Amino acid sequence: MTALVIGAAISGRAAAGLLRAQGHKVVLYDRDPEALAGVDADVAHGGEWDRAFLDGVDLVVPSPGVPEHAAPVADAIRAGLTIWSELELGYRHAGLPVMAVTATNGKTTITEVAAAMLNASGVRAAAVGNIGDPLCAVDPALWDVLVVEASSFQLRFIDSFHASAAVLLNVAPDHLDWHLTMERYVAAKQRVLERQTASDIVVFDADDPGASAAVAPAVARRVPVSGSRLPSGGWGRDGDTLQIEGARVPLADLWRRDAAFVVDLAAAAAGAMHLGANPVAAAAVARSFRPGRHRRELVGSWDGVDWVDDSKATNPHAAIAAIRAYPSVVLIAGGRAKGLDLTPLAAEPNVRALVAIGEAAPALMAVAPGAQVADSIDQAVAYADAAARGGDTVLLAPGCASFDMFSSYADRGDRFAAAVRARKGA
Repeated sequence: MTALVIGAAISGRAAAGLLRAQGHKVVLYDRDPEALAGVDADVAHGGEWDRAFLDGVDLVVPSPGVPEHAAPVADAIRAGLTIWSELELGYRHAGLPVMAVTATNGKTTITEVAAAMLNASGVRAAAVGNIGDPLCAVDPALWDVLVVEASSFQLRFIDSFHASAAVLLNVAPDHLDWHLTMERYVAAKQRVLERQTASDIVVFDADDPGASAAVAPAVARRVPVSGSRLPSGGWGRDGDTLQIEGARVPLADLWRRDAAFVVDLAAAAAGAMHLGANPVAAAAVARSFRPGRHRRELVGSWDGVDWVDDSKATNPHAAIAAIRAYPSVVLIAGGRAKGLDLTPLAAEPNVRALVAIGEAAPALMAVAPGAQVADSIDQAVAYADAAARGGDTVLLAPGCASFDMFSSYADRGDRFAAAVRARKGA
């Protein structure tokens, strides 16, 4: 078989390596010729796309960053070729039970927590997928279960991928530059349900209308979770505790008590316990877990003002969840909007002042005429400092991707924190 891998970044290289190890001929294409340095492929093409690169190809494996309307994928679709995401290819190789996590927001936290709960229960679980480690790079001999962070890009081109436990936590507009319409975005998310059976489960936020509608067609047993209440037949907040099957965890023992964090823990526990985690271990992990960097990370407090880095909030849904966690917010927002409507950010009642950055600044100014536009993150920090008063939280929750001004959301968060510390002399 001859396979064309589109994209020479992490997932593309992992796919190419696996295909070569299986004895297939690999053709690798990347628009950037420099990205092809050191690739494991029989043939490599760089530069402008040419339809002739599909000649003799049996299988196409596009990287997640390449949308289906881009010429390489669109040409493969028109040619009637088999298209698998790296997720599908890796799943076929691994042959292990899967917990798949997909959501507009919360995927990484749920994936990390679920894997930790399983490992603490003696079940060898790897956290893979969109979280950073490609499924194609997994050695199945080392693991009992895979906890897969599955983006809508990866789910779009699956064929046999089966999730024994699926988490489709929330659905809100995102990545419309990739999917073009909200309907296509939702349909890609729903593909995680396609091969489930009545013995499987799908976990969803009972308070999220998008998720509730998306899981309605599911054959699997639906398990509702909530960060603000205990839904009938599900898990979530019960008074001052987090209720998960067989265990109760006082909210005071958690790193954060806001609804977004509590529902992530409940969803992780539901999925993990379906695949073998026990209540005692799940409760212990819920108590000890700390999210990764740039997720409402406190940079510091000066003069009664908290400075918080939530650069991971790369869409309005995530930014709004962060805004609602604080009573009075000076918001730094903007970036590459991905075709999303940013109006809801300005409409949040506890946003007392807004500093706009990046490509989305004009759109934010249109809905928040009192906003200030900053040309750099240092200027944004200066404007926010001037606007802040005791009791405020200066919150970097951009609601947008970072690639207009920064190399990644992590770079954006690091530079925000550095600018804050430099201004405060810390």
